[in-house]
Amino acid sequence: MCGKWGWLAGLFLSCLIALVDQITKLAVVEYLSTSDVIEVIPGFFNLILTYNPGVAFGLMADLEWAYRQIFLTLTAVIAVGIVFYFFFFEYRRDPWARASLASIFGGALGNIIDRVRLGEVIDFLDFYLGSYHWPAFNVADSAICIGVVVLIFRVPRKSGA
Repeated sequence: MCGKWGWLAGLFLSCLIALVDQITKLAVVEYLSTSDVIEVIPGFFNLILTYNPGVAFGLMADLEWAYRQIFLTLTAVIAVGIVFYFFFFEYRRDPWARASLASIFGGALGNIIDRVRLGEVIDFLDFYLGSYHWPAFNVADSAICIGVVVLIFRVPRKSGA
């Protein structure tokens, strides 16, 4: 993804992630209601339908709607600016880092589309062990997390005494 086509490959990956995210969310909304639970792997993984008005893991879900929208909009604008800065300047010669940033952007775009359309994000992947449930998430959240993890391993490390 380096060179003059690097931004185009990043844009393609971002759009692909956002598209897959939106298609999976539309399918879940079409086939599930919020009371449905489809057991995929017994004792480990279900498909559910839930709406998250907050941010990651439901944080800020109780905040008044107007304040939450202002906060989320500002956060999204700042995050997109940071991702673009790193994509075009800091990691312009690192295809793995650029793919990671494109994944982060694509995931953010998928969730932003939900927020604009619905005022909340659709989540449907429910992993659990016993009575412990990881907060439900979606394809966009997965792309963001994978992008962040890969990017962490791409960050140059300083050696020294």
